[in-house]
Amino acid sequence: MTSATVTAVLDRIADDSVAVLLLETEAGDEGEDNDDHGNDVDGIEDETLDGEDTEADSGGATEADDGEDATKRRQLDLDLESLPENGRHEGAVFEVVLEDGAVREMRYRPDEETDRRDRLQDRFDRLSDRLPDRD
Repeated sequence: MTSATVTAVLDRIADDSVAVLLLETEAGDEGEDNDDHGNDVDGIEDETLDGEDTEADSGGATEADDGEDATKRRQLDLDLESLPENGRHEGAVFEVVLEDGAVREMRYRPDEETDRRDRLQDRFDRLSDRLPDRD
């Protein structure tokens, strides 16, 4: 039995009943959890996104390429009702324990969610300060 603890972010809610989560693992942290059949993070399918609209993709992975630590993301679709009630909104952050590819435990992390939102806002603010005036 293999297990892993990963961070997951609720990317979107589809059809008012499906929670589309992005599971995050650090690139290079796959080790024993990765087999030679394209599976990673204990059996969750590992496919590279093609850069198109991710809502059309049923699952996949992408790596950050913005100077920060590379992170692999895999999509996991769950019944919305299976999430903790206070985390049933876009952007919610969870700590997920996976065993043999199945979700065994999920904890909502509101403090981590706030930290991520603050970091993203700071980054957006820094990027918008760089834009030249167009008069």
